[in-house]
Amino acid sequence: MTVDYRQMWKELGLNLENHDALMEVLGKVYAEIFVSQKNRPEKTSYLDFVMSEVHGARIQELVEAKKQGRKVIGTYCTFVPEEIVIAANGIMVGLCAGADFATEEVEKILPKNLCALIKSTFGFKLGGVCPYLEASDLIVGENTCDGKKKAWEVFGNLVKKMYVMDMPQVKTQDGKALLKKEYLKFISQIQELTGNSITVESLRKGIEIVNAKRQAVYRLSKARINNPVPVSGLDSLLINQIFFYEDPIRFTQQINELCDELERRVSEGKGSFPAGTPRILFSGCPMAVPNWKIPAIIETTGGVIVAEESCVGERGTRNLVESTGDTLDSLVDAIVDRYFQIDCAIFSPNQDRLTHIKEMYRKYNADGVVLYGIQFCSPYAVEAIGIEKELEKSGIPATRIETDYSQEDVGQLKTRLQAFIERIAKCPSPQESTSALQQ
Repeated sequence: MTVDYRQMWKELGLNLENHDALMEVLGKVYAEIFVSQKNRPEKTSYLDFVMSEVHGARIQELVEAKKQGRKVIGTYCTFVPEEIVIAANGIMVGLCAGADFATEEVEKILPKNLCALIKSTFGFKLGGVCPYLEASDLIVGENTCDGKKKAWEVFGNLVKKMYVMDMPQVKTQDGKALLKKEYLKFISQIQELTGNSITVESLRKGIEIVNAKRQAVYRLSKARINNPVPVSGLDSLLINQIFFYEDPIRFTQQINELCDELERRVSEGKGSFPAGTPRILFSGCPMAVPNWKIPAIIETTGGVIVAEESCVGERGTRNLVESTGDTLDSLVDAIVDRYFQIDCAIFSPNQDRLTHIKEMYRKYNADGVVLYGIQFCSPYAVEAIGIEKELEKSGIPATRIETDYSQEDVGQLKTRLQAFIERIAKCPSPQESTSALQQ
């Protein structure tokens, strides 16, 4: 950062001492993991700039927008429709939850054996180190698991304004009706907060802006199908993470420019990794910044991640919202149709997710699947056991990794992942496994 933002951070209520410590660590980790990568596309300089200003220029934009009367809505989940926020001239940002912080303080109010993501959410608040959280006029929580559902009751006492959205747990017509009911309530809440009415025209515009953002990420995904893969899994993950808090129009433009370069690299046979590098499909829990531990291990021990079946990945970005409706109700139905296809582990049964993983394995020419879970995240941990068995039964190599945000298990994880990568390097190609997939 070339500008001194300390006065802005102070006015937002950040703990400057803690924040300095966080930013120092974040800068070092980013340089070690991302900047040190070889054969990066030139346009990844955009990612470096965004990360260098992650608590600077973007926060300043939010503060300036608030002075002009716009409202900032902070969220933690891919189920919260950005289309609705944009339609009311609001700004939606993803909030901090990807690292341990203020753990001792967190464990005074939450159980020690709660998942790292929820504890991190509290840690960033109690440590006073998340400017996105402090800039938000409304925090939206969502009941995607029992841990979150109960945690929001506590978190609501720590933030200025909290809104909790209920989530269906079954993919039935009743479940879909519940989602629509919740989105209609959310529209009322956002209209009240912003003072702006959502119209057919404004909602259609919101849908088109978010669709364009998803299409840019889809272009990125298509480029990663190639061998050699033109961009690393780490940079691709970072794009999916930035997706949640960067200005959507600028993000779309920049990622499309990056994709122009990736498509040139594909035509020239240039890759970020040599052709033939074992290709990994990464599947499971969401990964917020700066949760890069497992992808960094994979890509420094002989593998490359070619796709993410995750809320911070294809699960969160695939499928567009139909924007041709001519009434508010029809556009809301279209939003519900799209979001109801998210195959989050909250749903039971959740056969769609297994089907999607198999489709992605084939589509991205992957050699194996790493099923990633955050410790004490029951929905994904339980689901992973059955998915691993079904994948192996279909001839798809898979392994389960469960960890937290600490660095204590890095050595053990390296050994396990290296062994898995060596195993899949000896396996038949995905094309040779096609017959097994079709059984």
